[in-house]
Amino acid sequence: MSQAERLGRTARTLAARLQNLAGARAPDAPAAAVRDPWPGDPGRGARLVKGDLEFLGAALALTPGVFSAAQASPVMRAHLHGFTWLRDLRALGTDAARGRARALVGDFLNGDATEPAADVTGARLAAWLGHYDFFAASASDEFRQALMGRIVTDARTLAAALPAEALDGRALTALKGLAAASVAMPDHAGYLPRVTKFLLPELGRQYLADGVQAERSPAAHLASLQDLTELRALIQAGGGATPDALVAAIEAAAAALRALRHGDGGLALFNGSREEAPALIDLVLAQTGRARGPLASLNASGLLRVSAGKTLLFMDAGAPAAAGRDRLAHAGALSFEFSSGRERVVVNCGAAPAAAGAWRDALRSSAAHSTLTIADVSAAEIRGEGLSRRPDQVTATRSSAAGASWIEASHDGWGRLFGAVHHRRLGLFDGGDELRGEDLIEAAEPQPFAIRFHLHPNVTVSALGTEDAVLLRTAGGQGFKLRAAGAPVRVEESVYFGQAEPRRAEQVVLAGHQDGPQHVTWSIVRV
Repeated sequence: MSQAERLGRTARTLAARLQNLAGARAPDAPAAAVRDPWPGDPGRGARLVKGDLEFLGAALALTPGVFSAAQASPVMRAHLHGFTWLRDLRALGTDAARGRARALVGDFLNGDATEPAADVTGARLAAWLGHYDFFAASASDEFRQALMGRIVTDARTLAAALPAEALDGRALTALKGLAAASVAMPDHAGYLPRVTKFLLPELGRQYLADGVQAERSPAAHLASLQDLTELRALIQAGGGATPDALVAAIEAAAAALRALRHGDGGLALFNGSREEAPALIDLVLAQTGRARGPLASLNASGLLRVSAGKTLLFMDAGAPAAAGRDRLAHAGALSFEFSSGRERVVVNCGAAPAAAGAWRDALRSSAAHSTLTIADVSAAEIRGEGLSRRPDQVTATRSSAAGASWIEASHDGWGRLFGAVHHRRLGLFDGGDELRGEDLIEAAEPQPFAIRFHLHPNVTVSALGTEDAVLLRTAGGQGFKLRAAGAPVRVEESVYFGQAEPRRAEQVVLAGHQDGPQHVTWSIVRV
C-alpha cells in the first residue's frame, strides 16, 4: 500500500470515528433479510450452550468478559469475535441455544473489546445480520437498538478501512460483511458500489491461474469460495449487476475445489487444511452452479492431482505461498497423499490453526507430512503468521511413460543450511494398483534423513518379518504392501488432526544415515 493510500485510509477512518461519536439513529431492525446459507453443527452448538467454543483444534471457555480476554490464540480470537459460530447455535435450534446466542452478543455489546481487523468486522456483520431472526428479532427493544447501533458503527468503520490490509482470503470476508450491511440497511446502499470497486482487483490478487486461492490451502480455498458465492448473492439482492469477473472467478474456483477432494469427498490435507464435511463441500459447489464439470489442472498452484482407476494421488509440488499470504503455510514441500476409492491410505497429519503454541507448529513441520526430512529440520522455518526460511527453487514436471503418470519434483529448502536439494519422483500406474516413488538427496556431504508415510487412523500396519516391507490394511479390507530399498522400514506412532477430534495413528518411516545411501526407492502395491 502506497503512502498516499495509507493517508487516505487514515483520513477516512478519522471521519468515520467522528461520525460514530456524533451518533446517528440506527434503524430498529434490518429492512431486508440477509440469510446465512451455510449449515451449522448442532454438536458444536450444544458445547456452546455448555460454555465451550470449539474451533480448528482448540477450545475456549466462554466465561463472562471472554471478548476482552487475551488468552486465546489470534485465530481463535478472530473466530470468537467474528460470530460465525452463531450458525452452530441456530443448528441446535433450542430455546437454550437462542438464549445463549443473545447472552453472548449482549456480552460483546456491553464490553469494551474491540477487534479492528477488517475481516473480523466483516464476518461479524454478516453473522449478526444472517442470524438476526434467530437471536434478535424477539429480543427486547433495548437489545435490538444496541445491536443495530453497533452494526451501523461497524459498517461505517469497515467502509473507511477498505481496501483491507490483509493480502490473503480475509480481504474477501471484509467485503462480504460490508455488502451484507448495505443490503440490510437501504440507507447505506452506497456501500455496495464500494464493495464492487474493491472486489474486482481483489479477485486478481486472490486466485492463481488454475483457480486455486493464493494461500495454496484447500481449507482457505473452500472458505474463499463460500465468500464469493455470498458476495454474488448480496450484490444481486442489492440490485447490482454481477460482475463478469466474479462469475468467472467462481467457476474457476469451483473446478479447483472439485480437484482438491479425495474419493471420500473431503479435502486434501495441505497447508492448514482438514477434511471438512463432504456435505458442506457439496453444498458450496451446488451454490456455485458448477457442482459438476471439468476439473482444474492445478499446475499453477503446484497442488498436483493424479488419478488412475479409483486411486488418487495428491502432491504439494509448488513453492510456498508468498509472504503476506502464508499464514497457513506448512513446511510440507513434496509431501503427498494417497487414497483408494473412499478410503485414505497415506495422509499428512492435518492442522490445528486455532491452537496455541506447540501443537499448531508441530503440525506445520515437515515431519508431520508424508515427505522427506533432513536431520530433523523442516524444509521451511515456521513462524507465527507464515514462514521465514523457505525453498527458493521448487520445480515440478509431469509426464506419462511405461503405463504410469509421473511427477518429478525438487526443492532446495535445506540449501542454505546443508547445501542439499531433495528430488522426488512419483508414478501412479494405470489401474491405480501401484504407486512407485524415488527420493534422492543431492548434497556435497551425505545427510541423515527420514522419509515418512503417515497413515490414516483407519489403516493398520502389519510386519512381514523383513526390514524392507510392511502390509497396510484399510478398515474396508483393502490391502497394500509398502516396500523400500535403500533404507530400512520401521513403524512409529503418529497423530491425525484431519477431523474434528485428534486421533492416534501410525507412520512408516524409512530412516537413512550419513554413511548410507542417499537414494531410496519404494512402492505401494495393492495385494
